[in-house]
Amino acid sequence: MNKRSIHGIGVDIVRISRIREAVQRWGDRFLERVFTEQERKYCFKKVNPYPSLAARFAAKEAFIKAVSTTEVISLREIETVNDSSGAPVLRLHGKAESILGMISTNKEVHLSLSHDGDYAVAFVVIEKRDPLC
Repeated sequence: MNKRSIHGIGVDIVRISRIREAVQRWGDRFLERVFTEQERKYCFKKVNPYPSLAARFAAKEAFIKAVSTTEVISLREIETVNDSSGAPVLRLHGKAESILGMISTNKEVHLSLSHDGDYAVAFVVIEKRDPLC
């Protein structure tokens, strides 16, 4: 049986209009600085991309809170994709991936996203598993 423990929990809430205003003001400069190409493609396939962009922005912030590091992590190194069932999952790159690797070699990152009205929220749990127990 694997012993499980929580390394960290992170939650973030974002006003969707804040993301819409940033895109309107800064355009591709903002989008390319914050979101990966795959995230942008996914969101802009929708009639209204802003709730999905805001939820992905919140996921990046929630992950940073959950990993609990003083290291600076680029938001583009934290990517939200969908698994084969359509559920959102985090794909990590660069420093984000290496920092998570230092926590444990046997870990799982759980992600939940939601949006309603003018708010999007993300919740991240980083779980460590000890295979020796």
